[in-house]
This record gives sequence, structure tokens and C-alpha cells, in this order.
Amino acid sequence: MANLKEIRNRITSIGSTMQITSAMKMVSAAKLKKAQDAITQMRPYANKLTELLQSLSATLDGDVGGVYSEQRPVSKILLVVITSNRGLCGGFNSSIIKASVKQIKNNYSSKQVDLLTIGKKGNDLLSKNYNVIKNHNEIYDDLTFDNTALIAEEIMSLFAEGTYDKVELVYNRFKNAATQIETIEQFLPIAPIDGAANVNVDYIFEPSKPEIVLELIPKSLKTQLYKAIRDSFASEHGARMTAMHKATDNATDLRNDLLLTYNKARQAAITNEILEIVGGAEALNN
Repeated sequence: MANLKEIRNRITSIGSTMQITSAMKMVSAAKLKKAQDAITQMRPYANKLTELLQSLSATLDGDVGGVYSEQRPVSKILLVVITSNRGLCGGFNSSIIKASVKQIKNNYSSKQVDLLTIGKKGNDLLSKNYNVIKNHNEIYDDLTFDNTALIAEEIMSLFAEGTYDKVELVYNRFKNAATQIETIEQFLPIAPIDGAANVNVDYIFEPSKPEIVLELIPKSLKTQLYKAIRDSFASEHGARMTAMHKATDNATDLRNDLLLTYNKARQAAITNEILEIVGGAEALNN
């Protein structure tokens, strides 16, 4: 019977785990809807703004807003690694950490690479082996454009001052609840569209092209970073919802197997007791 008690305890424990994972799945599903709507609504605007900026950057003279378009010999790189503050979301964080390490080893092994992390999980692991100049865990406490713009301004200043020659974003781009796409995206310098300089588009600039460019470039860069963090935020909830769904299914299968084992053991114990009673009765009769 001690064995039966152990199985009953395991069944109870798995049942409690199932309740937790099922609740976490429903919470993530609710948060995912809001996060998905946010990134879906802003993505067309952000992409069009980036496209417009890249088109304009191909025609810049180098002195008008050119500080963010300046192509320098790359010796110092800043990787902005975007992960989450919490775990229990499958391979969401580990895939970004692996992509960052792979990018450093394969493409920048002979160069100075520093990291700016957004999210506790990335900072905890990457700071052990790489130089993390700053970590922004707090952004997820109040994820707004204004708060993200402060981080973007910090990165833009580092590039403008010549501290870094290139800045890249590493994050998960949201596709759907079950699919997140690892993305490495150049943030600075602004990369012009191939062949954009040869495209003759009759734009009318009002008030003037220099003024528009000076206003557009910072706004576009802030929007690009905000979109990347929003993409990662939606991907996190999608990955967690999927992971908790699989965990609940696995717990259900394990509980069913234990129930079958328990019923078999219980039936065997009852059968043994009946045999003992019958055997005792036969002994008395004889």
C-alpha cells in the first residue's frame, strides 16, 4: 500500500502542476491578444517610416543628418540584445542568446563587441562572458514609446560620439503564437536601400529637405527600436502560451499513465487480499 500512496501523491502533485500551467497559458493568451494588436497596428507605420528614411539617406550630402548615416570602418560594435525578464517560455530567450553569441564569434571575432541588454534573462547569461555596458530590465514595467525613446537616444548618442561604429538589434520577430523569427537588424548607421540613389522620385519637400531629415531620422530610429521591443514582447507571450500548452498536455498524459498504473496496482492488491482470504478459509476447512 506504500507504493499506492506514493502514486497517489504523484497524481496529486501533477494535478496541481496542471492547474498552474493551464492558468499561465490563459494569462499569456490574454496578454498575447493585446501585445499582438499593438505590434500589428504599428508595424505598417514603422516599416513605411524606415523605408522613407532609407530612401532619403541615399540622397543625403553627408552634412545633413549624416551623422546617423555615416559609414565608418567597423572596429567597435554594439549589440542590443532583447530578451524577457521572465522564463517559462520555451526556447524564446535561449535562441536570442545563441544568435548573439553566434554573431559575435562568426562575424565579429576580431573586433570589439559590447552589449546593451533589454531583459533580465539575456543580461544574466551574457554578462558572464561579454561586456554588458547597460541593462534595461525596467522597460517592461511600463512599455511605452516615450520610455523606449530614452533608450534609443542613449544608443544614438553613443554612435554619434564615435563610441561605436555599428549598432545591431537582436530580437525575436513575432509571426504568430507558435512562431518567432530570430532577427538581427542593423540599427546604425542607417542602411540605404540598394539602388535607392538611382530612383528618381519627384518629392516636394516642405518646409525643406534638411529640416525634414533632421526631424525624421531620430523619430524613425526611436520607432524602429520600439517596434523591435514590441515584436519581442508579443513573441514572449506567444512562446509562453505555447510552452504552457505543451506542459499541460504532457502533464495530462503523465497523470493518465499514473492513474492507469495506480488502478492496476490497486486491483493487484485487492486480488492478493482475496486470495489470502480464500487461502485462509481453505486452510480452516482442512
